[in-house]
Amino acid sequence: MSDRPDPGNWSCPLPQAESETVQLAHGGGGRLTQRLIESVFLPAFANPALSPLHDGALLSLPAGRVAFSTDSFVVSPLFFPGGDIGSLAIHGTVNDLAMCGARPLYLSAGFILEEGLAMSQLRRVVESMSQAAAASGVQIATGDTKVVDRGKADGLFINTAGIGLVPEGVDIAPTRARPGDKVLVNGEIASHGIAIISVRQGLEFQTDLRSDSAPLHQLVASALAVAPDAIHVLRDPTRGGVASAMNEIASSAGVCIRLEEKAIPIGEAVRGACEILGFDPLYVANEGKCLAIVEPGRADEVLAAWRAHPLGKQAAIIGEVTDSPKGRVVLRTRVRGERLVEMLSGEQLPRIC
Repeated sequence: MSDRPDPGNWSCPLPQAESETVQLAHGGGGRLTQRLIESVFLPAFANPALSPLHDGALLSLPAGRVAFSTDSFVVSPLFFPGGDIGSLAIHGTVNDLAMCGARPLYLSAGFILEEGLAMSQLRRVVESMSQAAAASGVQIATGDTKVVDRGKADGLFINTAGIGLVPEGVDIAPTRARPGDKVLVNGEIASHGIAIISVRQGLEFQTDLRSDSAPLHQLVASALAVAPDAIHVLRDPTRGGVASAMNEIASSAGVCIRLEEKAIPIGEAVRGACEILGFDPLYVANEGKCLAIVEPGRADEVLAAWRAHPLGKQAAIIGEVTDSPKGRVVLRTRVRGERLVEMLSGEQLPRIC
């Protein structure tokens, strides 16, 4: 972690009693900072890239193209059904790299801690990050901690950045959507946002609503294994949901994307919650969903590969790319009408990632 005290102070005796909460002194660069790093972060994140505790990580990367991404996580509440801010931070950056077609390798982790945060909560988040990183096959190679005054960080904010390797022959970009391409999604949408809002507002539903937060790189790899040159675009529909992601792609590529409402997988619990709350599922955030735009002749191969993967059992073809109206997204409704799906204006659900 980069804000460690001067090495000359490392041999000083450390306090024996650990504070039950984060204190401003934990961010001061002295003994408490060192104790926080050595007692909380290093045991959870230990790996050869991190162990030198240098100001930056020295990494060995294979030859080829490298994908690089960063994201910040300010979700409230910190813990929710199906995940927490820690696993979400790992999954979010792993998935951003996967949407470039990359195999994630290394992550950084920056923590903004609020004075008064329970140390038990911090340990729980860090342990969750450790487990998510191990399950995703990535190493947390470097990091940083800062502490801010009480009331300035809502408990805990996390920033992660990641590096991944893009295989030869893979060319994925939002500008590559072409007329005739098919649009795929790997499963039921809108679970994450609805799980967050149900906990935040203390809502109780008859069924268990859980976030879909998950690492998608192996799901992506399964599709690239069967059709590496046929996958034109990948996108994880997080903030703004499927609607915003599709609008971004349509605008970038200068095409129209036509979706079939009846083909879009939505769980009954989520559908019912959206109806009660007045939300459109197309605009609700996801954290374990991938949209793929694929050559029409290869879409069935990708669909089969996804359905063979645990995170793609409910995968479906939900639309296609057409010439016009350029830059727009059109939804064919269940009653056979059509409506424009506009870009989200403002935030339907704040603080969901």
